[in-house]
Amino acid sequence: MIKLFLSLEWKAFFRSADFGKGLALKVLMGFFALYLVGMFLLIGIAVYPLLNDKFPDQNPFLTVNSFLFYWFLGDLVFRFFMQKLPVMSVKPLLTLPVKRSQIVNYVLRKSVFSFFNALPLFAIIPFGITLILNDYPTTAVLFWMLALVITTLIINFLNFIIESFSAEYELSFLPIIALVVALYALDYFQIISLSTVVSSGFQAIYNTPGFIVILIAVLVGLYLFNFKLLKQKLFLDSGLKTKIKEVQTSNLDWTRSFGDVAPFMQLDLKLLWRNKRTRSSLWMLAIGLLYGLMFYPNQKYMEIPWMYAFVGIFVTGIFLINFGQFIPAWDSGYYKLLMSQNIKYENYLKSKFTLMTLSVIILFVLSIPYVYFGWRILLAQFVAAIYNIGVNTHVILIGGSYNRKRINLDQKAAFNFQGTGAVQWLIGIPLMFVPLAIFGIAYAISSFEIACLVLGLLGVIGILLHQKIMTFITNKYVSSKYKMIDAFDQDN
Repeated sequence: MIKLFLSLEWKAFFRSADFGKGLALKVLMGFFALYLVGMFLLIGIAVYPLLNDKFPDQNPFLTVNSFLFYWFLGDLVFRFFMQKLPVMSVKPLLTLPVKRSQIVNYVLRKSVFSFFNALPLFAIIPFGITLILNDYPTTAVLFWMLALVITTLIINFLNFIIESFSAEYELSFLPIIALVVALYALDYFQIISLSTVVSSGFQAIYNTPGFIVILIAVLVGLYLFNFKLLKQKLFLDSGLKTKIKEVQTSNLDWTRSFGDVAPFMQLDLKLLWRNKRTRSSLWMLAIGLLYGLMFYPNQKYMEIPWMYAFVGIFVTGIFLINFGQFIPAWDSGYYKLLMSQNIKYENYLKSKFTLMTLSVIILFVLSIPYVYFGWRILLAQFVAAIYNIGVNTHVILIGGSYNRKRINLDQKAAFNFQGTGAVQWLIGIPLMFVPLAIFGIAYAISSFEIACLVLGLLGVIGILLHQKIMTFITNKYVSSKYKMIDAFDQDN
């Protein structure tokens, strides 16, 4: 059965409509993974001689033990935001004579071979070998290393439990942040010295290897608990449970002034407010609006010429970036139905453009108080807003014609990479780096005012050519329509 599951996943990967872009992204992530492996390997090799050199009066092994609590805490936070439970398309299997327990066991066991579990080995094994070479008892060191591996797996399954319970909430990252801060505070203020408890526990396993049975029992318990949670959700109708709640209606009559695009704008506004993924992303507006406070009060940042353009484009374009990069994947759940209607595709795209343009104008108006830090900031944000409207809105829409990954609107938004492909990574180059380069070059050749003028002129040209650009973009979407329909039907 495991061989069958692996075969199905292998075929799903190569037969996906997003295979080319997915492969490119995996190659990019592979280089990042190699970098992390190199860093952990370097730590594993260098930590013993470094500690021996810096603290000659202390035992390096005991020093490492004293920091294990902080390692485990950091590992848990990193996994919560970056690691997801391995998934497979199970609904077709549920209509076949395949035991649900086999499916759940496969998914959980697959998680054991995750990169996040393998990464610590590149630090644990070299350090363990170094200890053995420095005359530490071989058996004791091996059991200590095994205890670290088991603890890594414990964190792996603990992370899935935390995610399972927190996924129901929009700000799902708050519970894990609160938990980690509380544990760190207990240790820092010496209310409960958790670092000492963890250090003593691993020292006990080092001295008496039989204590490793406790860790094994915890690991088995967490595995069984995960098994129970997943099996309870593994039904064909698990996503069809009726939720009774009060319906709240909004008055969107003001959108009628936008003519033919009004119905699409109303749909987009309802989509933003009624779905967990989109509604959670609205919190990013406040974060983006306050982003300038990280840079403007600090004079050293203001001496960097391209910083004005960077902050201006980010502050006024935060909604454009977050919402626009997933056009038209936001509508992937009903894209086939939408395309079967007698609608003008150009109006559908113009509604997205209008919504992004309105967001840029509103954010610019709300960011006007930044003039407190200097008139140059206000000028930079004004031309950045014009550039966002004239250029970046069109860039986002062109990039959307290459989107081939569907989005589940019921999932949380925080650190959720579902629906993210190579397009979302590559679109950042023309969105952010190109205007920064233009602004920086113009500033170096001439002056700040000329750099602002150049950026503003590019935005104005984009606004003047808007109709022709939209005709080109519409044709691109129409030519890709059936590819998108096919791709959005897949569980990629």
